[in-house]
Amino acid sequence: MGIQERKERERERRRQQIMVAAKRVFSVKGFSKATMEDIAKEAELSPGTLYLYFKNKDELYASLSLRILQYLLIRLEHVNAEPDLTPDQMIESLKETMYDVYEFDPLILVNMFHLQSSEALKNLTPELLSEIRDLSQNSLNTMAKIFEKGINNGAFVEKNPLVFSDIVWALFSGIVLWEESKRIFNQESNSLKETLETAFEIFAQGIKKMERR
Repeated sequence: MGIQERKERERERRRQQIMVAAKRVFSVKGFSKATMEDIAKEAELSPGTLYLYFKNKDELYASLSLRILQYLLIRLEHVNAEPDLTPDQMIESLKETMYDVYEFDPLILVNMFHLQSSEALKNLTPELLSEIRDLSQNSLNTMAKIFEKGINNGAFVEKNPLVFSDIVWALFSGIVLWEESKRIFNQESNSLKETLETAFEIFAQGIKKMERR
């Protein structure tokens, strides 16, 4: 192993060390109350070292979100690769994918939704912002391919499949954030999975052609 390769591995190891520490701190204190100093202490590093890897807290948090977006894309590609799915199986697989993404890391997912609708995006480097944008768009495009199959075989109404993808993502993010808000205000909260199942059932009925309902 060459010197440069060892340096790159050490840099990646340190970066992962910081991200693991950040997740622990965010879990305990929440994003708004956590500081870079808190994260540095948890990682047993100096605050200055953190800034060698992440220019601010927003960038560090956004980097954690990449894992969820990568997982989402992998799961959607798996669904798209499944041969001969019936329309009902397509919808069922999409619903299970969305729930699996939530289960993968609920805390980071919730805050990722908040991050993507906030001014904090302006604090990210162009490279990180581009990576988030590309992963998000690739996921939506892959989901659209799944709907396109249903449109082509006459099962779904002939609408823009990307619009279907947007609706599913909006549906999913809205349900996750609403259930989270009910917990914060100590309101009675439904099972997220139960709510998601009902939402997908209604959505599926809406996109199926009349003769197939």
